[in-house]
Amino acid sequence: MAFSGAQLSHCADHKPAMHQSTSNVFMIRPQSFRKNEETATNNLYQQTLEGISPEELIERAQKEFDALSDALGAAGVNVFVFEEQEPYETPDALFPNNWISTHENGDIGLYPMFAPNRRTERREDIIVQLEHDAGFVVQNIIDFTEFESHDRFLEGTGSMVLDRVHRKAYAAISPRTDETALLHFCQEFDYEPVAFSALQTAEGKRLPIYHTNVMMSIGSGFCAICLSSIDDIEEREAVQQEIESNGLEIIALSESQIAQFAGNMLELQGANGPIIAMSSSAFHALDTEQTAALKKHGELVHADLTTIETCGGGSARCMIAEIHLTKG
Repeated sequence: MAFSGAQLSHCADHKPAMHQSTSNVFMIRPQSFRKNEETATNNLYQQTLEGISPEELIERAQKEFDALSDALGAAGVNVFVFEEQEPYETPDALFPNNWISTHENGDIGLYPMFAPNRRTERREDIIVQLEHDAGFVVQNIIDFTEFESHDRFLEGTGSMVLDRVHRKAYAAISPRTDETALLHFCQEFDYEPVAFSALQTAEGKRLPIYHTNVMMSIGSGFCAICLSSIDDIEEREAVQQEIESNGLEIIALSESQIAQFAGNMLELQGANGPIIAMSSSAFHALDTEQTAALKKHGELVHADLTTIETCGGGSARCMIAEIHLTKG
């Protein structure tokens, strides 16, 4: 899809971001949700729900979506909800953080997607509405989607966990997170790449975790991360040092916890301060010590996303596209 004003040239002004989290987000309400056969090849968290009709599956997903968006709104987050577009052939449309990122200097990134049926999720109409209807300032659109023609992918803030304050892009390399594309992002947006391999056990093998935001999350003062998924000891120590060098508290997650999407959380700004959004599955997977550690950094807000997690292989963070743009 061609976006007006899209460019691959370097943008002139990349002032350091002063805020890790935002109070503005957008979400896409699903109309065609199902287990996406095109992404299941390397998203090992996706499963099939037996004995449920397609219509009931979508209805369940919509209820879960509404529960999360309502919970965020009740906490004081400004949630812009867009409907999935006809002809409703984008089963993963409710995971918009994979195709777009927004930045305080007015830049927007558009990203190359692994699955062909996900590429039509990219929507210029949403950018237009955010700019012209909601009043957010858009300066440049940096379009990385040309990488799709070279079978190189970088699925937004699924592939990259951004430390926006210290300008580091953490990325677990996988079929959906290409290191060359990552380096291009870092050059365009003035970030330091922190690339590594994160693995999960499946069918007796150690296989790449498909998205970095499954195994780690960065907030203003913390990093929840499954360091044990980084099998290479030197890489693990290097990632830990990068995190600790910026004064972030490390909250260690286990592989069994990230299988319950405990790593797929997101710090946002609510009416009374920071909140940390996650699924109920993630919340209940945390132990008492981890919960207490996270509560020092924000109110924990969660919703039941069982259907979305089971069939979609993604959770709360995947469903939330942050709006870091400023108002004009």
